[in-house]
Amino acid sequence: MPKQKLVIIGAGMAAGRLLEHLFETAPDAFDVTLFNAEPRGTYNRIMLSPVLSGEKSYEEIVTHDDDWYTEHGVTCRFGERVVAIDREKKIVSGENGDVPYDRLVIATGSNPFIIPLPGHDLPGVLAYRDADDTDRMIEACKPGAKAVVIGGGLLGLEAAAGLRLRGMDVTVLHLMPTLMERQLDPSAGYLLEKELSGRGITIRTGANSKEIYGKDRVEGIRLDDGTDLPASLIVMAVGIRPNVAVAKNAGLDVGRGILVDARMQTSDPSIYSLGECVEFEGNCYGLVAPLYEQAKVCAAALAGSADQAFVHTETATKLKVTGVDLYSAGDFADGDDRDEIVFRDPARRIYKRLVLKQNRLIGAVLYGETSDGAWFFDKIRKAEEILPEARATLIFGQSFAGGAPLDPMAAVAALPDEAEICGCNGVSKGQIIGAIDKNGLCDLDGVRACTKASSSCGTCTGLVESLLAFRLGDAFAAPAKKTVCGCTDLGHDDVRRLIVSQQLKSIPAVMQELGWKTSCGCAKCRPALNYYLIASWPNEYVDDGQSRFINERVHANIQKNGTYSVVPRAWGGMTTAAELRAVADVVDKFNIPAVKYTGGQRIDMLGVRKEDLPAVWADLNAAGMVSGHAYGKSLRTVKTCVGSDWCRFGTQDSTGLGIKLEKMMWGSWTPHKVKLAVSGCPRNCAEATCKDIGVVCVDSGYEIHFAGAAGMEVRGTDLLTKVTTEADALEMCAALLQLYREQGFYLERIYKWSARVGIEKIQAQIVDDAENRAALYARFLDSQRNAQTDPWAERASGQKDAHEFSELVLAE
Repeated sequence: MPKQKLVIIGAGMAAGRLLEHLFETAPDAFDVTLFNAEPRGTYNRIMLSPVLSGEKSYEEIVTHDDDWYTEHGVTCRFGERVVAIDREKKIVSGENGDVPYDRLVIATGSNPFIIPLPGHDLPGVLAYRDADDTDRMIEACKPGAKAVVIGGGLLGLEAAAGLRLRGMDVTVLHLMPTLMERQLDPSAGYLLEKELSGRGITIRTGANSKEIYGKDRVEGIRLDDGTDLPASLIVMAVGIRPNVAVAKNAGLDVGRGILVDARMQTSDPSIYSLGECVEFEGNCYGLVAPLYEQAKVCAAALAGSADQAFVHTETATKLKVTGVDLYSAGDFADGDDRDEIVFRDPARRIYKRLVLKQNRLIGAVLYGETSDGAWFFDKIRKAEEILPEARATLIFGQSFAGGAPLDPMAAVAALPDEAEICGCNGVSKGQIIGAIDKNGLCDLDGVRACTKASSSCGTCTGLVESLLAFRLGDAFAAPAKKTVCGCTDLGHDDVRRLIVSQQLKSIPAVMQELGWKTSCGCAKCRPALNYYLIASWPNEYVDDGQSRFINERVHANIQKNGTYSVVPRAWGGMTTAAELRAVADVVDKFNIPAVKYTGGQRIDMLGVRKEDLPAVWADLNAAGMVSGHAYGKSLRTVKTCVGSDWCRFGTQDSTGLGIKLEKMMWGSWTPHKVKLAVSGCPRNCAEATCKDIGVVCVDSGYEIHFAGAAGMEVRGTDLLTKVTTEADALEMCAALLQLYREQGFYLERIYKWSARVGIEKIQAQIVDDAENRAALYARFLDSQRNAQTDPWAERASGQKDAHEFSELVLAE
């Protein structure tokens, strides 16, 4: 039989899931044409908030790329609006031409509601709905500039958090007395406001906007109480309305949304509809779980099956703001026929409230601890009777149901197949178990690929892993979670991410907010936290010297006999007669027993007594020499050959470039030590191809290498790229170092970071993305403003840590 012509208007998440189901159940039934007003295909709209905050890129949230559409034979009409539907002739008219259909699916989603305030059409007033809105907001972000978000609901708060992470001064205006009043009760709303205020977001509840003002673009907003709030960006996030225009103009039955039956069929038997644009039994839907269920039902109907029907169910809410654990479901309004169970733990900022009616759970609000959300939600949907003996322990969740701790595997086994595991993608326990059995899945990545469970916000990852362990038993090897140390259950990546997302700017703040198990940390985690804070807030955080290893505390290398070695910096391996005389004088004056030329083209004075260090440094400083940081997790040295100035084989000024690199990079703290080299020709006399970063000069310019090693592990470098100018080489090397500083784990060398992240991803962020490279370069230079202070000079003058170098005198 010839394929039927299927036209879909809209390429949002519901339409994308519809196509997935359709190609799985009826892969050869339809020729598909897909219209989308946006110039792109399906992406995970839920994850726009991490894109806005900078925690994810747009590419990471794409669910269907061009190759996927090509593989399935989908004709894509992206960036083209549908202007009319001729139901009699069965033709869809797009801006660029007509397409006939046998079956039509309308998935036009919703439109953001724009408050018709005076000035709402000024440049700088934006909605927050799609990728284009997100891009415009990112473009408008300027650190320190002021932004106002109108609306304290889900989208508004996610927008505010993202803008704040981009460095903007953010104020949220909310008409109601508490935030997210549709999803939270006042107590949870208060806790949320306190949390967001602590992150530097100004919250004004009970605020009614009067007008937006500005000449050529927005300059601020005025409230009805006369308050003026200057702003260069105003984001409206006050709600959505089903986008029904094309359906209404076609004569379909429309209420608030496009009216559909339980098979997602409209008033025209050939036309179906799903997503945020539909209305079913008086309900419109804005969360993804019911939309995905609609997609499944609609795909079955299109494939000719009448077995499935859409049923209205309650939905649950999670806030996609990193570090905020919030979950609500059902009806939690007060009432004479209702009673409640409340648990508060102010020290841990935990709040739980369960609402019961006629011994059945009808609503739940959880803040600070949400692991039992799915269990409570299942009881709400089932209207399960809560027995009197269970009420005493109900608030403590599934593990204590009945009064005794439940084995974790038994808890997972007790969940019904229809229990929702992944709220972002509407995936149930039964679907995950079925995918494991059908496809022989044995790890988290496999489950994500087949079901998308835990592939969005990731909060259900632990539950998915529990299902794998439950189904596979000993055959499931849970991924080893490498924590920073025994003081925390978090890994390095989690700590780095949360320091930024939660705006944590001191070691005590990190330990308090991230739940450290010890009061002060240990010798393993404190240096790591100290580095992560320096790297995240270079212009705000003050280095904690007591959270460093001994060599970094005293700025010299301790030797086996308790003395120290001192290595002054030699820019690019070059020195002068005056510097050599100063070194000789210091050696004689302090009876230093050994002097050695290092492999990094520097002079090492070995055997300096600790109490002599400040005086040694003072004399070296007087000769113009600064610390070589031979002791630090930092830039150590830049090794060079003489290059084109002296060598007959030299192609470029390798010495000059090495000096410029060292003068630009010295003083920068890094996850581990960093060594550079610049060779003036491919003969590579400076051994650039076994360094952390190496430059090899060639006739056409410069080869930039990285990720070499010549210590406990030996490996040659990988080629990052080739550039033609010295300026490009400087920018490329600095951007590479900054990316390593921002992504590397503490005590992870560059070659290990590269192996973990992947060379291709590093090249994509630096070589292929000129804008990102320039931003990395700018951030590095900005961080260096406060980093290039010679620690020797500060100690020699007694400005810092003078007690560290004084002899201990015991009282008699």
